[in-house]
Amino acid sequence: MAQIRAVLFDLDDTLFSTTRFAKKARGNAVEAMVAAGLDLAPAEVLRELDEVIAEFSSNYGHHFDQLLRRLRIDSSEGVNPALIVAAGVAAYHDTKFEHLAPFDDVVPLLEALRSAGCTAGVITHGWTTKQSEKLVRLGLVPYLAQEAIFISDQIGISKPNPKLYAAALEDLGLSPERAMYVGDSPVNDIAPPATLGMKTVWARRSARQGLEGTDIVPDHVVDDFLELRTILRNTYGLEV
Repeated sequence: MAQIRAVLFDLDDTLFSTTRFAKKARGNAVEAMVAAGLDLAPAEVLRELDEVIAEFSSNYGHHFDQLLRRLRIDSSEGVNPALIVAAGVAAYHDTKFEHLAPFDDVVPLLEALRSAGCTAGVITHGWTTKQSEKLVRLGLVPYLAQEAIFISDQIGISKPNPKLYAAALEDLGLSPERAMYVGDSPVNDIAPPATLGMKTVWARRSARQGLEGTDIVPDHVVDDFLELRTILRNTYGLEV
C-alpha cells in the first residue's frame, strides 16, 4: 500500500454541516425580513426563498433581492425593499458569526495529520470569496497547508470534473495513489478522484446523496472522523 502523503477534504457538509447551518441562517433571515416590514407569513417567505436558492443556486449573490421581486414587494406598498433585504442579509451574517463551526472531530484530525507529517488540504466547489470566508470563519486556515487549498472558481474547473483533482495533485507534486480525498457527495467527491487513482472516503454523516442507483464504490465509508483516523492508522500506517 502506497504511503498517503496528503489528505484532502471537501468543505461543505464534510468539515461542517452546511445543511444545518443554511437552514438556521435562512430561517433567521426570513424572521428579520418579516420584522422589518415584509407582511407575509414566515413559512410562506421561506418556501419562496428555498425556491429562489434552488433556481439561482446557493452561490448566487442576490437571493433576497430576487425573493422580493417574485413576491412583488416594492416601495409602493409602504415598505422600503432595500431595508427588508438589508435586514435579511444582516441576520444571515449574524448567524455566521454566532453558529458557523466545524464538526467537533475536524480540528483534532487536522492537527494529527500535521503532526504525522501528512499534508491536510481542501478541494472545494464554489465562489472563491465565499468558500475562503467559510474557511476563515470556521477557524480552519491555521490547520491547512496553504499550498493545498483549492477552490473551483479560483482554479477555473468545477466539480465533478476530474481535472480539478488532477490540478491539485500536480500543484502538490503527488501521484494519485499517495493522496486521499474525503467528501460527502458520491458524484462530486468520490467518482472523480477515483478515476485518477486517488484513495476515496465517503463521509456520510451529512451526506445528502447516497450510493443507491450508482456504480460508485468508495475505498472507505465513515460516519465520523474518529473512524477515519482508525483507517489512516490501520490501513495506511499514519500515526494519527
